[in-house]
Amino acid sequence: MARQQPPEDEAQARRAALYAVLAQVPEGKVISYGELARQAGLGRAARWVGRVLSQLPDDTRLPWHRVIAAGGRLSLPAGSVSGEEQRMRLRTEGVTVTDGRVDMRRHGWQCMEHSG
Repeated sequence: MARQQPPEDEAQARRAALYAVLAQVPEGKVISYGELARQAGLGRAARWVGRVLSQLPDDTRLPWHRVIAAGGRLSLPAGSVSGEEQRMRLRTEGVTVTDGRVDMRRHGWQCMEHSG
């Protein structure tokens, strides 16, 4: 009989998978919360991804700003500290943000490992 991991170990493993994929998103590219979850092997856990990213420490080196909502929409509100930081970081990397959206055809990232 297979032994199940304790919940805290499982949560840690899920976060590690998420961080591993997020760390691969290159400068100038973006990925949706849902696609990030899928590529990390987490199924349809887009909301969970958003919650985990919102808890990252301020000094994280992970490119959290490259994660956006479905359809290219920036989910962090314009005018908020984090929203303005995300927009500034994306523009610095050459990502065009127009009316709170990013062109996913131009800037969307697909992990080569999973794009078959």
